[in-house]
Amino acid sequence: MSIKNTEPVQAETHDEASAQQQATASTAAATDATAATDNQPSLHKSLKNRHIQLIALGGAIGTGLFYGSSESISLAGPSILLAYVIGGLAIFLIVRAMSEMSVEEPKAGAFSYYATRYWSKRAGFVSGWNYWFNYILVSMVELAVVGSFVNYWFPAIPQWVSAAFFLVLITAMNLMGVSKFGEFEFWFAIIKIAAVLAMIVGGIAVIIMGIPGVSGVRASFANWFTIGGGFMPHGLLSRGSDGQWTGLLMALCVVMFSFGGTELIGVTAGEAEDPRTTIPKATNGVIWRILVFYVAALGVIMAVVPWNTIDGKSSPFVQIFDSVGVHAAAGILNFVCLTAVMSVYNSGLYSNSRMLYSLAKQGNAPAYLGRLNKRGVPAAAVLTSAAITVIAVVVVFLWPQFAFNYLMSIATIAAVINWSMIMLTEMHFRKAVAAGDGPNELAGRSGQDALDAIHFKLPLAKVTPWLVLAFMALVVVLMCFSPSYRVAVVIGPIWLAVLLIAYQLTASRKGDAGDADANVSAAQA
Repeated sequence: MSIKNTEPVQAETHDEASAQQQATASTAAATDATAATDNQPSLHKSLKNRHIQLIALGGAIGTGLFYGSSESISLAGPSILLAYVIGGLAIFLIVRAMSEMSVEEPKAGAFSYYATRYWSKRAGFVSGWNYWFNYILVSMVELAVVGSFVNYWFPAIPQWVSAAFFLVLITAMNLMGVSKFGEFEFWFAIIKIAAVLAMIVGGIAVIIMGIPGVSGVRASFANWFTIGGGFMPHGLLSRGSDGQWTGLLMALCVVMFSFGGTELIGVTAGEAEDPRTTIPKATNGVIWRILVFYVAALGVIMAVVPWNTIDGKSSPFVQIFDSVGVHAAAGILNFVCLTAVMSVYNSGLYSNSRMLYSLAKQGNAPAYLGRLNKRGVPAAAVLTSAAITVIAVVVVFLWPQFAFNYLMSIATIAAVINWSMIMLTEMHFRKAVAAGDGPNELAGRSGQDALDAIHFKLPLAKVTPWLVLAFMALVVVLMCFSPSYRVAVVIGPIWLAVLLIAYQLTASRKGDAGDADANVSAAQA
């Protein structure tokens, strides 16, 4: 492509992009108006502030904290606390970027809708289907392991029976309506939060009394600096005699993926009673939740239990409860993890159904997925997601090695793709707002005046997206050093190519590939 005479082309394509964006907004508004006029079912805005607050909080607390924290501690020692602060700041900025758009235009499907509206249909297709498939894989793993928690009490029950039971139960919950989903998720989150707070309070009591643990070491925050090489025993990045890379930077890979699910805040915006109030509250609370439920929890654990004795054979939470004298800790934690698995699948099925609904409304998925029942639930999208999850779970049971080595690698890299696309979409959103193509109250305003009118602004929006994208690139580079994550880096480009080819095939069949290409060119210009 010639570099000469680019200004007229850019102006022309920009006008095309503006026209496309305005047409998309007009179509969406017309669809909503028609639905309202014809008394067609619509999404119910029934999620209350307490629902969204707890959904956001519960999304950051899962089995990764209760069991997976052992791996991150072994990689970085006490400096894992810094890794959670750094990773938490990145996640906070990602959620802020998404919430900036959600507050102005609350929509089911969140970032997929925004990518289509402000970037291109291709971007919306990739963003939506990438997120949907990511959560299908996450749901698959959660259902595959739920049997192990049930077998703790009832060893005679086959694991596939447990998986089938909870799949039917959670699917039924999602079909009851969004308010019921919010209520179930509220209480699931309460259980997880209570377990973490009980551990923190019990641990602090042990530290204050200076009670020696099972290792004979007296509980103290000084243990962070005096045991096993100090606060940063493996430095920023080091290679052990076994060839494995460890250190603070390597721990970032594990830390980042433990935060998966926080972006659910944006997906709930389309069904929130008062998104302009609840979304900012839930978003701003992300950072303190991370400080309390990761940094404080793991800090207390490593003060009571020497970090170099946490080997992953049992949960650090079990070890600290044992130190307090609660010898039923394993049973308590098993119950908490069972509810955590149910919570993850519950929120996964909810977000997947809304993503399919949004994709259908965009023309990026079959139209039947965009239909709502009388309760305002996209029932077809719920049942379709549940049915695909059944297939995925069968794959896990038949070929577990293949499933966990390759399918979960896609889920791992899909999270990076999702977070990166949120930041890129936010930049396109701001360009559209400045050009006068903003949504609702921003429509018609342009330039700095329009940008200043955004209600919930991303801090330092000119540089923040680039900093987050650079951080995502660093995480991908670090993944190359880890055998368990390296395959994800290889699969990532292949997965993106599959999504792009799938879009091109569907767009060509519908005859809108040219429009999509024009919109992408305009967005890039």
